[in-house]
Amino acid sequence: MMLAPLLATGFVPGLLAGLLLWAAPAQALVSGKTGRVTISYEEPKDPAHKPILEKLKQARVLEMLRDHFNRIRLPKPLVLKVAGCDGEINAWYEPEEGTITTCYEYLAYLGEVRARVPAKAIAAGLDPSAAVVGPFLEVFVHELSHALFDLLKLPILGREEDAADQLAAYTLLQLGTAQARKAVAGVAFMYATEAKDETPKLKDYADVHGTSAQRFFNLLCLAYGKDPKAFAEAVTHKLLPEDRAEGCADEYAQVDYAYRTLLAPYVSKPQQRDGRR
Repeated sequence: MMLAPLLATGFVPGLLAGLLLWAAPAQALVSGKTGRVTISYEEPKDPAHKPILEKLKQARVLEMLRDHFNRIRLPKPLVLKVAGCDGEINAWYEPEEGTITTCYEYLAYLGEVRARVPAKAIAAGLDPSAAVVGPFLEVFVHELSHALFDLLKLPILGREEDAADQLAAYTLLQLGTAQARKAVAGVAFMYATEAKDETPKLKDYADVHGTSAQRFFNLLCLAYGKDPKAFAEAVTHKLLPEDRAEGCADEYAQVDYAYRTLLAPYVSKPQQRDGRR
């Protein structure tokens, strides 16, 4: 099954270990409680998805996400779960239930994306497993962003979906250079693959989400803005137009400032190995 090769490696734990490791600013943390995130592995409705459930449990993927997200001070409980969605490829935050759901169908879809990684891309350094792990992490943080906007009543200028994309990309970019490159490459490949399959009509631009092509460029811009050296290939390979790249450092700085001003006060520092904080 598509998750088996990558969960057997250290790629998933390695990426998850880097999540939410940036420190909160010096001011006192705001109200709320840590440790309010729980998890749920629901039984798949489609028997074909059973191996996905088994691999997720074996690798304790939701447990690792829970442990890192539990550093955020929340006013209410939040549940992370994987579930069958009657054939729908989706993930969403449900405010009334306080849940973030990722469908087994979405995970199976990522396996299909992984299968489309061309040999020349692999030869150029794209780890095929990144096409699954990057989007898997991105979708959870994207939906977590919606939950944080709602639960913490964070102000948003612009479209909420764009803000969630920005926070998800920002989070991946805190993983450390090597892991951030893998995660961003995986998400970018997914968006690029979807963009090639899409022929947007005028009404599609009215959707609350950006088009796959727009999300592709926005992601690469934040990555290049964060670390022009590590993501230089985005420009040299003409994936990101030079005129957009010129302003990407400012775009990243804007997101970084928003995070540190609005969200960082809710994030407790990571626990040290000796048990101290």
